Amino acid sequence: MSTVLVTGGSGFVGSHIILQLLKADHVVRTTVRSLSREADVRAMLTNAGAANRLSFFAANLERDDGWDDAVSGCDLVMHVASPIPVAAPKTEDELIVPARDGALRVLRAARNAGVKRVVFTSTCGAIYYGHPAQTEPFDETCWTDIGGEVSAYVRSKAIAERALWDFMATEGGTMELAVINPSGIFGPVLGRDFSSSIEIIKRLMNGMPGCPMIYFGVVDVRDVADLHLRAMTNPAAKGERFIAVTGKAMWMFDIATVLRARLGSAARNVPTRRLPNWLVRIAARFDPSMRQLLPLLGVVRNATSAKAERLLGWKPRPREDAIIANAESLIKFGIVKVAP
Repeated sequence: MSTVLVTGGSGFVGSHIILQLLKADHVVRTTVRSLSREADVRAMLTNAGAANRLSFFAANLERDDGWDDAVSGCDLVMHVASPIPVAAPKTEDELIVPARDGALRVLRAARNAGVKRVVFTSTCGAIYYGHPAQTEPFDETCWTDIGGEVSAYVRSKAIAERALWDFMATEGGTMELAVINPSGIFGPVLGRDFSSSIEIIKRLMNGMPGCPMIYFGVVDVRDVADLHLRAMTNPAAKGERFIAVTGKAMWMFDIATVLRARLGSAARNVPTRRLPNWLVRIAARFDPSMRQLLPLLGVVRNATSAKAERLLGWKPRPREDAIIANAESLIKFGIVKVAP
């Protein structure tokens, strides 16, 4: 089987991709910023059922050293690692520079090593922000307007993805690129080292005051990983983008309703109150993490994964199952405390 490098192996998406690659009998390498993380990541994957044929390399998106060694001898690369903020950064360059320059470092190293294909984890944030609301779902031909009112994270991902396509057009040589653009990623965490994307369910389960009028596209992390593996091997994925989303966007209150309906007493703290936009705007003056929500209030953006389903045979599980699997795993690992 192939030797595959997965960047950011300690992360939510990266760990699931590694797990599926190992179960498919690939030889896997992964990068972490420090090898001190190896024991924790290996234990997490062992607990999930696979950790053999896995080796670790230290590499940082902000430095050149380490990347040549990591990609040497690899057939394929999954570039998943990217900075994700819990709160708004002081300057946008704190996210944009490592996201863009780090992705280009990985591509250059992969090209120089003779890697056949790179699969890059982008986001729907590179597709449907900065545009007026529209009734038709966004598809892979759409690009976020980075000159519009968008968060630093969204801008960093859109800029990074554009930079990769530009690189491929001028310097990519025979190497191939495929891009995955997931919406909000839910599903089970594999350990306590979880992504900030899980913060939504964590806050709901812990009893936040109410549900702001924020809408999320939903997709299960296991299906995102599956789409990466399909894009890694399918000839039809060459030079293509693929949106990963299940159905229409969900209001946070709808997510809360699913939690209460299916988890029973474990969801006793999940809010039943809807927060008006004016109240969220006031709260954002005092809570930096709330400020990132302001451009999203009341805006519904739908996207379609029809292309991934048609070209790659991708079939995601129901979005409600992704939400519940997320909540149950947070309880399992003690990230969310549930009173008996």
